Amino acid sequence: MSHDPMRPKTVAVLQGGRSAERDVSLNTGAQVATALRGRGFDVTTIDTAERDFIDRIRDTRPGVAFICLHGRFGEDGTMQGLLELLDVPYVGSGVLASALAMNKVFSKHIFAMEGLPTPDHITLRTGETADHGAIVASLGERLVVKPANEGSSVGMTIVHDVGGLPAAIELAFRYDPLVIVEAFVEGTEVTVGVIGNDGPVALPTLEIVPGNEFYDYESKYVPGMSRHIIPARVSDEARVECQRIAVAAHVALGCRGISRADVIVTPQGDVLLLEVNTIPGMTSTSLLPDAARAAGIEFPQLCERLVGYALESWSARTPG
Repeated sequence: MSHDPMRPKTVAVLQGGRSAERDVSLNTGAQVATALRGRGFDVTTIDTAERDFIDRIRDTRPGVAFICLHGRFGEDGTMQGLLELLDVPYVGSGVLASALAMNKVFSKHIFAMEGLPTPDHITLRTGETADHGAIVASLGERLVVKPANEGSSVGMTIVHDVGGLPAAIELAFRYDPLVIVEAFVEGTEVTVGVIGNDGPVALPTLEIVPGNEFYDYESKYVPGMSRHIIPARVSDEARVECQRIAVAAHVALGCRGISRADVIVTPQGDVLLLEVNTIPGMTSTSLLPDAARAAGIEFPQLCERLVGYALESWSARTPG
């Protein structure tokens, strides 16, 4: 099968999948499909957990695949690699950028090389004996423990003292053989969406006020469990720096089309980069669509624009 350039208005929305974020992905896929149909696209939704999903992509002959898969086997470069082999243009970042952004350890290496500030951390691997006392001595008692390759705060714990550290590490290892332990940073949680290929631009800053202790799975996806404040209630200088760092991280990882950077703004006004998401949630409670709306881009228009970025990017790198 190869990409049919005469079918740019035919979109395959890839959703569901096998990750811990399957339910969120189904919600994202349904809303993206509805939005694109409203803009005149011929849309087919495909659940990549089904055994025949590759045959369905071939049979659909889409002009573009819109990847609405969060977490493993969707956001980590694997689905992007498959679509490259099938010669199907797709929304979002390529194989390498997707894999790097998904892995919180390796993305931190990139951030460090680019001079982008990020919280201090250590990495734990399956089979290693974790020295809990040494971790606390290095990073402090308040810690954030999370799997290196999951999204939506799956497997993440905020630790308040050394007594809670063993259980937090055990939980994170259930999801990934690589675990990251970060120093907890007090401050305002801000997220910044970035859209575009060449010359990507930052959307308005969005402050997250979670109903729970942190922006966990429930806060992300249950209506009413978090508030989004646009622009973020930080200084003008901090807002500019949040947007600068988001774009710089997007470029450093080699992202294209869309990304969303999560940052913390300390009470002193310093901005620390936490992570970059290459397939942000696109549900009714999601962050990036809210920020786009504040910039005058309604959700259907945003989805259509992302399809356009995919075609633009594919055309620019495909000979002929």
